[in-house]
Formats: sequence, C-alpha cells, structure tokens
Amino acid sequence: MTLPTMTVPAFWAGLAQRSVHWSPTTRGLLWTSAAGLFFAMLNALMRKLSMPLDPFQAQFLRYFFGLLVLLPVIARGGVRAYLPKNMPDQFTRGLAHTVGLCLWFTALPKIPLADMTAIGFTGPIFIMIGAHVFFKEPMRWERWLATLIGFGGVLIVVFPKLSGSGGAYHLLMLASAPVFAASFLLTKAMTRHETPGVILVWQSISVSMISLPLALWHWQWLGPWQWAGFAVCGVLGSAGHYCLTRSFAAADISATQSAKFLDLLWSAVMGYLLFADVPSQSTLVGGTLICAATIWVAQRESRRSR
Repeated sequence: MTLPTMTVPAFWAGLAQRSVHWSPTTRGLLWTSAAGLFFAMLNALMRKLSMPLDPFQAQFLRYFFGLLVLLPVIARGGVRAYLPKNMPDQFTRGLAHTVGLCLWFTALPKIPLADMTAIGFTGPIFIMIGAHVFFKEPMRWERWLATLIGFGGVLIVVFPKLSGSGGAYHLLMLASAPVFAASFLLTKAMTRHETPGVILVWQSISVSMISLPLALWHWQWLGPWQWAGFAVCGVLGSAGHYCLTRSFAAADISATQSAKFLDLLWSAVMGYLLFADVPSQSTLVGGTLICAATIWVAQRESRRSR
C-alpha cells in the first residue's frame, strides 16, 4: 500500500486556503504560537552567543542583523512602502523595547532558558490589564481564568529558583516583563495605521540606533562563527516579530496571550538540546498546568467565534 504524498508548496497552499475559514482568534493563536517557537530558537542561540560578550553588544548585533536580513525585502517592495505614517511612534516603541532588552540581555546568560521563559509569562498579565485599560478590549472570564491558571503554573516553575544564587538575575529578568508589555501595547496601537512590515522594519532600525552607543562602550571583535550565529539570529528574530505583529492584527491581544505559555515547552526542549538543562519537577508540573490552560481557552474561544 502506498501512502499519499504532497509537495511542500501544495501543503502550504492548502493550509493557507483552509486558514481563510478560521476565526480571527484561531489565526491569532496560531501566529502567536509560531512566534513563540521562533523566539525560543532565537533565545537559545542568543544565550550561547552572549555568554562571552557584553550584553549591550549582543543586543545591538541581534537587531542590527535583523535589519540586514530585512534589506532585500525593503529593496523589493521599495523604500516608500516602508515609510511610517508616524515616525515618533516608531522611536517611542523602539526606546521602550530597548530598555526591556537591556534588562533581559543582562540576565540572559545567567539563568536557564526554561526559567527565563517562565518569568516572561508575567508579561501577559501586564499586557491584558493594559489592553483592557487603554484599548477597552473585552475581558471575558475565560481569558482571565486561563491567564491566572497559567500564571499559577509560572509561579510553580519560578518560585523555587528565587532563593538560589541566581535569584538577583531572576528578579532582573522579571523587571523586564512590564517594560516589554508596554512595547507590545504600543505595537498593538500601531497596527491600526501601520502594516506589520513597517513596524518590523522600524523596530530593527530604532533599536539598533538606540543600542549602538551602549554597544560601542565595551565592543569586542567577533570570530567567523559568531558573525554567522548573529546572522541566523537576525532571521529568527525578524520571523518571530513578524508572526507576533500578525497575531496582534488578527485578534484581540488579550485573546492570544494564552498561547504564549507554550513557549515554556519550546524553551525546555532547546535548553536540553543545547545546554543539557534537564527541566526540574516544578518546571514539568507548571508547564503541564500552563499547556492545559492554553488548550482549554483555545477551545472556548473557537466555539464562541463559531
């Protein structure tokens, strides 16, 4: 018996055709999940690259290579297509994101990937509150309950680590969460008048420009493999931010935040493969709770949309 075969282009064409009939919330959840996978791969590689470097240099190179990756896209579409309608908004968002990155990159080499991701899950709490306050997005009880359950899973993962020697870096990573939340809320606001491509390009430009003076202060020359690694980071980061921006445009920001809890699974796998980090029992218990909340709210949102 022979199995049916399908070419890769045919698979993606069929998937794109079916996605037209999916609800906006379902598309938003899928875009958010894809962004989480790209960011997990990016974070694993960035942790490897940033260990021997100054964190500000690693931060600049990450976004500078992200901009280089986008240059062929800009050239193909024309520079005019990527001119923003509101330039101050782009640099305000870039400044907020840079502040969060300064905290994040300082802590990144010092804590395991799964812990880093779990701490980042506090971000949806700030995002959902901000979306409700500033955008008047509806907060149905399913979204609140799924987020609170997921946050409970995060506490199970993180709390035992706070008393260890790396507790200060865990708290530093935690401090970056509300700053990134502000950045994401600014992104959501810009999707009303800017395309995802414009937002992505100008994030790379603004963060690179703001980060460059900090990077030059402790600059170190890189080897060939490090340059190649940052080039890969540019691809992964641009892909992740594009997926995230598409998710913001597809659905309410509060409806898609629960899918971010799947990032813990991606990070645990990357940490094990690259750093031999074996997830602790608390990580497994908390991750199971998080995934259960994500699946439950996705089903509820899908039924409500239908």
